[in-house]
Amino acid sequence: MSAHVLIAGAGPVGLISALVLGQAGVSVTVVEAADDLNRDMRASTFHPPTLDMLARFGLTPKLVEQGLVARYTQQRDRQDGVIAEFDLSLLKGHTDHPFRLQCEQWKLADLLKQELDRLPHVKLLFSTRMESVTQNSGKVTATVLTEGQSHPLKADYMIGADGAWSATRRALGIDFEGLTYPERFLVISTDFEYADHMTRLCYVNYCSDPQEWCVLLRVPSLWRVLFPTKASESDEEVITDQAVQARLQKLLPQPQVYNTVHRTLYKVHQRVAKSFLQGRIFLAGDAAHINNPLGGMGMNGGVHDAMNLTQKLLQVIQHGASLDLMDRYERQRRTIAIDYINASTARNKREIEERDPVVRKQVQAELHATCVDPIKALDYLRKSSMIEALERAQAIA
Repeated sequence: MSAHVLIAGAGPVGLISALVLGQAGVSVTVVEAADDLNRDMRASTFHPPTLDMLARFGLTPKLVEQGLVARYTQQRDRQDGVIAEFDLSLLKGHTDHPFRLQCEQWKLADLLKQELDRLPHVKLLFSTRMESVTQNSGKVTATVLTEGQSHPLKADYMIGADGAWSATRRALGIDFEGLTYPERFLVISTDFEYADHMTRLCYVNYCSDPQEWCVLLRVPSLWRVLFPTKASESDEEVITDQAVQARLQKLLPQPQVYNTVHRTLYKVHQRVAKSFLQGRIFLAGDAAHINNPLGGMGMNGGVHDAMNLTQKLLQVIQHGASLDLMDRYERQRRTIAIDYINASTARNKREIEERDPVVRKQVQAELHATCVDPIKALDYLRKSSMIEALERAQAIA
């Protein structure tokens, strides 16, 4: 009898896990509490190695058609303009896709669902909320709620890819260690064309400032502007028309009112689960680790988790490998979550918000010196594009 894997969460991490397993012939059931795929303006940057991974399924060309190829990223100062510009074409030979792709993550989820719909042994159950999970030496049993009725779902293994508030992680009693920043992040999407008004603007721009830093990211139809907020400001104050316009006008004064399409305010965390597995149940993506978005490593790191996890799980299911092999998944991906993803994103935040004028100038001088030196720039890009992290993970026995 073939194995059955239960997956909690129908975001990119859960769906790519289902696709890897499903295409290998494994029976999969994906449960999702929402009534459809999430179309919120969430992650929007795909790093080169993530594109390499998705190319295996024929997904990368389809994403490129729907996104923007970003050859350059910039570190800017809100007052002084460009400090450093990095050319990702330096990564040729290190990846098949030497660029970032600016494309909303829901487009990937749509493509994944299209692929899964072709696999009769993969089921997607929407409006299905996980209530509890138990396991023994041979099976996992999840109790789920559908249309007000609780019923059990049995599987041989389970993947919890159900986000930062993971019901799977909480059901297992696994601590989510780390911190929550006092400030929240405000993301405003606007159809205003910043590139017509800001010199040398590229698609990915990190703008440092001692008072209010920001990030300017282009997606195909909009600019997304990310600002920090003060802990003293209430949620209601932050998202008022007056407050939103004040932030946008301070960034780039314009005679007209900015047209805003989306506004999202969210808390920001740096947290890693104390364990990525328990018996036959495994955590991946935001269920296992969350970080601030400076560097675009959250969704990408989750996809990397999924690829690592499912490849090992297939060794167990189809090739008789010991379940102990999954311990290596935890050693590899938890190490990367702590030493690379959380460390890098925390450092990015410290540098972009630095207030000491001497330290700010030092950081900016180092960034400029790095970008004009091809060897240093390549090293920087291998880190920021997550290539180095994947190589480090692979080296962990």
